[in-house]
Amino acid sequence: MSLSASPLMSAAGLQSRLQAGSSPLLLDCSSDLMDAGAGLRQYEAGHVPGALYVSLDNELSGPKSPHGAREGGRHPLPKRQDFARQAALWGLTPERDVVVMDNQGGMYAARAWWLLHWLGHGRVQLLDGGVPAWRNAGLPMEAGPSPLPQATPGIYPMGGSAPTLDAATLQRELHRWQVLDARAPERFRGDVEPLDSQAGHIPGALNRFFKTNLDADGHFLPASALRQQFESMGLVPDLVVHQCGSGVTACHNLLAMAVAGLGITRLYPGSWSEWSADPGRPVAKG
Repeated sequence: MSLSASPLMSAAGLQSRLQAGSSPLLLDCSSDLMDAGAGLRQYEAGHVPGALYVSLDNELSGPKSPHGAREGGRHPLPKRQDFARQAALWGLTPERDVVVMDNQGGMYAARAWWLLHWLGHGRVQLLDGGVPAWRNAGLPMEAGPSPLPQATPGIYPMGGSAPTLDAATLQRELHRWQVLDARAPERFRGDVEPLDSQAGHIPGALNRFFKTNLDADGHFLPASALRQQFESMGLVPDLVVHQCGSGVTACHNLLAMAVAGLGITRLYPGSWSEWSADPGRPVAKG
């Protein structure tokens, strides 16, 4: 599946696929930054039948650096080879479609969508509206623990199409890039900072709260509306670098640009948690 297809799948579309006997890999990525166990509890209370539970901290992130957030941020990227092994344990093969979802409007599922592209697997879509859309459509739910995955042998071929930028390069070339910060406006301005070592934002960054991508029901806005909004900010896709607190919700803006037909743009994985942990990096407020 390429980006010529929408990165999104509707609940009705997924139901049709499953009724037709298709067996996409279903990943439920529900989570909560303030309560590490909340996502699993939500999953066990009710999930799309056959979906595997995927942990943000343990499967969609790598180990934290012994030097803290200043090396990789609060949710470091896993090593690509390690993530390939993890994907094989889920049952991923080059020919298998994947549908990712969560209970938070795609806040965490977008990270899985991006990581799979980063791995080199383009056959992935996000369930638009997430688990609530499935539930609200009256479709069947399962409760209980995650089923055993159907592991595949070997390591998935690597070589992704999702570009990144590291902190040192961004700081050195800050004048060159259009940094797009996905955090809430009050965190961007530096009014509050509940998670990271300093309040504020990367100098010159623009703010687009990731929830701006969604309508009142938690579905992504139409592609045409998203495209108009991104273009009205003067963004040039080749120059955009997405960031947030720890490289998670930044993927939501990145996915929204893909929905808008603007391609897969660049991610700064360490994001504000890494940037702000180094006192030698500049900080802006307001």
